[in-house]
Amino acid sequence: MHFVRAKGIFTSDYGINIYRGCTHGCIYCDSRSDVYQMNHKFEDIEVKENAPELLKRELIRRKPFMIGTGAMTDPYIPLEKRLKNVRKCLELIYRYGFGFACLTKSDLVLRDIDLLKKINEKTKVVVQITITTADDDLSRIIEPHVCPTSRRIEVLKKLKENGIPTVVWLCPILPHINDTEENINLILDACIENEVKGVLNLGMGLSLREGNREYFYKKLDEKFPGLKKRYIEEFGDSYFIHSSDNRRLRAILKRRCNEHGILHNQDEIFEYMHRFPEKSVQTTLF
Repeated sequence: MHFVRAKGIFTSDYGINIYRGCTHGCIYCDSRSDVYQMNHKFEDIEVKENAPELLKRELIRRKPFMIGTGAMTDPYIPLEKRLKNVRKCLELIYRYGFGFACLTKSDLVLRDIDLLKKINEKTKVVVQITITTADDDLSRIIEPHVCPTSRRIEVLKKLKENGIPTVVWLCPILPHINDTEENINLILDACIENEVKGVLNLGMGLSLREGNREYFYKKLDEKFPGLKKRYIEEFGDSYFIHSSDNRRLRAILKRRCNEHGILHNQDEIFEYMHRFPEKSVQTTLF
């Protein structure tokens, strides 16, 4: 890892990136793409050492809104266990009455369940968990340095027990690897059982562009011999590639979500996560 002193903390949509880079080792990670212009090795985590300081400066002078993190880098990478920068930011978010939404694959999020619960009681919290496969053995291959799916489902259960809303990112889905009806249904079973608010799927497929395509193909050669050739023949240099079963699998997802009152429309889910609750405004007024 290496430290930097950042000049700002918020992205254009009020997200924060406390870290840049990741050590989860997911073979499909789009954040490796050249388009993000990361000027250091992906596994050499850039730590914004002044992130809490920058966040406090911004929160003091703004009206409350939802703050998000995890779009580029999982906030709960192993370094966070020692550095606790996310926790420091959560303490500020709670103190100044803001809401919080995060995206993670890590069970380290449970370390902060006390703060997440307090923020949710005061304003709003949404924890998003990525689940790509119901098979722990496959999860350990395609997401080798993060807790397996069964543990993430335990995280969903624990969050439900503490009244914290959750959204599952059911993506990416890798053609010829996890694009099966059985896999999708097993993940949906867990979502239904744990009463998730939404299931977000951007298509039964994945994005591949310069930077992450090369890494992905390298890992296909290592873990799934012969599959890279099939990908090249089927998809060429396409940016987003879909499973040949995309429509049918998406139809299953929509039907089952509708049956159980789970959001599945992308726009509706993002609107829900960005919407700051009226109850907190009323609390401020009275």
